[in-house]
Amino acid sequence: MIRNPDEVIIRVATNADCNRVVALVSGVLSEFNLPFDLESKDSDLKDLEESYLRSGGIFEVLEDRDGNLLGTYGLFRLDNTTCELRKMYFTPEIRGLGLGRRLLERAVDHARRLGYQRIVLETISVLKAAICLYTHFGFTPIEGAQVSARVDQAYMLKVAEPDSPH
Repeated sequence: MIRNPDEVIIRVATNADCNRVVALVSGVLSEFNLPFDLESKDSDLKDLEESYLRSGGIFEVLEDRDGNLLGTYGLFRLDNTTCELRKMYFTPEIRGLGLGRRLLERAVDHARRLGYQRIVLETISVLKAAICLYTHFGFTPIEGAQVSARVDQAYMLKVAEPDSPH
């Protein structure tokens, strides 16, 4: 059991992590009675290196000192200026320790370093703690966003201004 957030290890994921990531994400979704679909919405988890790392994004995992997977998040490239925060999920025992904020700060730093101007994300209203975290961090709702069985809200955060012409 993690009692101190400093006990976690955050590292870049590899394809060797795919099965554990799939298990964690599908488990958290199941906890909230949300669908998991490895053939469509969650197909990015089949090849983390291609979907995220080689495509201009990042995917990181959180582990305890024994190598047990505790959480995940990814930044998925949408275009040259926008990335999407995806798969930010935690096991129940580490929720409320401040790791969500810590990972969100890392994600924003990564987005800036990768040259993105904004981060978008999709979520569902049942994930109240996550929505609270996003809005307190400065994410604002995107009106008229597409909805699906697993998504009923979308948010955006500007992380950098476009380069101005000289």
